[in-house]
Amino acid sequence: MNEHAVPLPRVRSGKPSASERAQVDRRWRAGHLLLAPHRLGFFLAMVILLAAGAWWTLVQLDRVSPALSLPYALSPSLVHGAVMSLGFLPLFFSGFLFTAGPKWLGVQPPAPRQVLAPLLCQAGGWLVWLIGAHLHGLIALAGLLLAGAGLAWVTALFWGLIRRSRAEDQLHARTVGVACVVGCLSLAGLALSLLLGAPAVARACVLTGLWGFIVVVYVSVAHRMIPFFTSSALPFIDAWRPFWVLWLMLGIAAVEVAAVWIEFDGSPQGAAGLLWLAARGTFELAAGAVLIWLAVVWGLVQSLKNRLLAMLHIGFLWFGLALVLGGVSQWLGLLQDAPVLALGSLHALTMGCLASLMLAMVTRVSCGHSGRALVADKLVWSLFWLLQAATLLRMVAAAQSAWTGWLLLAAALMWAGVTGVWGLRLGSWYGRLRADGRPG
Repeated sequence: MNEHAVPLPRVRSGKPSASERAQVDRRWRAGHLLLAPHRLGFFLAMVILLAAGAWWTLVQLDRVSPALSLPYALSPSLVHGAVMSLGFLPLFFSGFLFTAGPKWLGVQPPAPRQVLAPLLCQAGGWLVWLIGAHLHGLIALAGLLLAGAGLAWVTALFWGLIRRSRAEDQLHARTVGVACVVGCLSLAGLALSLLLGAPAVARACVLTGLWGFIVVVYVSVAHRMIPFFTSSALPFIDAWRPFWVLWLMLGIAAVEVAAVWIEFDGSPQGAAGLLWLAARGTFELAAGAVLIWLAVVWGLVQSLKNRLLAMLHIGFLWFGLALVLGGVSQWLGLLQDAPVLALGSLHALTMGCLASLMLAMVTRVSCGHSGRALVADKLVWSLFWLLQAATLLRMVAAAQSAWTGWLLLAAALMWAGVTGVWGLRLGSWYGRLRADGRPG
């Protein structure tokens, strides 16, 4: 606790009284970010999230108007894909995994100062990446290497928790640990491909990181936590999470990573190419249908009575919808002999699924660990639906038209607005003591 804060006297019940809660220092202080790992990780994630959103909005404005005339040292699409997939999300992961992970594994969590340097490396690296994208490729590369070093450091710390654990069930933690290794390799591959001037390989490395790292962490946490959250909020629903569901979702991620490398320089040609499109399209349609069914079984309809829970379930529903759209895209490409709506399905995954789950999960953890009620108030609920609108707008923009540039700008503005309001609000919590006066 900060030295200027008024100390809370002990009470026998262990729960601070209303008068004692009123004495808590309410000022925002940078030192409070080191009171718990999630505070620092989430705060730095918000910094990168807001910076990336503002930057992408300027890029879209530059594309439709000559007013800015921004210089580019790297492809803005590649820079966007990297920072939106591998920038802020691993920082959110760090805050969550060093909070929930030790509980899963039955070990002591690391002190916040132990993760300070690696998290600062990641955040600083991604800011340099955005700046270098306009100044010089080597500056961007230096930022990428710094971010990669930070992620490797965090990965080593998390594997240290796993090695110390004696818990019987380590499956989810180990799956996340392997995914983090894939993330490190993806960043290393991205850096090497930029150095060698191989843009197709660079894009494949970003997508490998998305599916093999980000999606794998998401589905592992979703498999463990969504049924638990649902049964806690809705006691009449059992926490049903058979392991075949986890293996299915991990299998989907593995197939998509394989598809990235099969198609990294374009779809296969000839009869083999047609067979591949048909097989991938059929697989994605079937897998998406199973995930939509799973979303219903996990309590999608029942969750609508609880806003925060509904956000989690709707976010997961987008995973199935993204795969179905991907399958439709493959079959349309087969019929028209050209890729169709691929970016639509990609953004259904990233904005619809990953961002919705991010909004829900980070809000839930932030409320719980700041001494606030576990609810989505009107502001969060409104932001969530604006995010859904931005997702649909971005998917419409994937169908190329004369209005594509303006649709992309509108979607970017909505994204920046939603994440900006949300990030500033929660960011103000992380530098303040808990509202209930408890430590942490």
